[in-house]
Amino acid sequence: MFDLDPFIIRALAAGTGIALIAGPLGCFVVWRRMAYFGDSLAHSALLGIALGLLTGISSNLGTILVCSGFALILLWLQHTRILATDTLLGILAHAALSIGMVALSFAGNQRFDLHSYLFGDILTVRPEDLYWIYGGGVIVIALLLKNWLSLALMTIHEDLAKAEGVRTFWVNLMLMLLMTIVVAVSIRIVGILLITSLLIIPAATARQWVRGPEAMAVLAALLGLCAVFGGIFGSAYLDTPTGPSIVTSATLMFALLFPVSHLIKRTRMRSAL
Repeated sequence: MFDLDPFIIRALAAGTGIALIAGPLGCFVVWRRMAYFGDSLAHSALLGIALGLLTGISSNLGTILVCSGFALILLWLQHTRILATDTLLGILAHAALSIGMVALSFAGNQRFDLHSYLFGDILTVRPEDLYWIYGGGVIVIALLLKNWLSLALMTIHEDLAKAEGVRTFWVNLMLMLLMTIVVAVSIRIVGILLITSLLIIPAATARQWVRGPEAMAVLAALLGLCAVFGGIFGSAYLDTPTGPSIVTSATLMFALLFPVSHLIKRTRMRSAL
């Protein structure tokens, strides 16, 4: 056995919590093609961080408030059908990012490391960050389990879900708010610019290997764990940035497993013929 420094143990604990919630939630991001929304939500997080610095509240709470407002405004604008969704996302995301940068200029001499918020710095995770991660994680997992069937039915066909009595507007809003929580608690792990990759890449990799949605959610969480552990220890060994190293680890798994899964599928098809 070997001893690990306390900051490494905290980093592993934080990464584990994020992987366990990002994996299952990422499945719905992939199925419902919400990757662009995830990126836009992450960009708006900078305004939440600025709000936290200017008001003295937690940056996690500020991010949740701003990202929740972002989701509500988007849903309202979608309902008015003024512009296409991708256009609305582009306007809101870049507006929030720019306003966030302007707001940060009013923070004065407060200590602020923009690089760590953009690309993450999991090795600086504090004990209170773990409370946010696991507290938010419990909420995310509980609501996903409670609404799993409704979300799955909406993913298959939204009109069918309405016919079955699913309140699609509120379920969509809940899904967006769950993504808000994940974005808020993940900022210290992989940063604003890389959060969506932790939602998408493990889920996209798992999709090639399993058929059922439940199995995909479990495998996505396990692949996320492997990416976190590989990224942290790889970063320590190679002296590379930890957040990007985690995403690189996830990307390498996708690059290795994706062609293998296709090769297996083609072999099975040929044997069936």
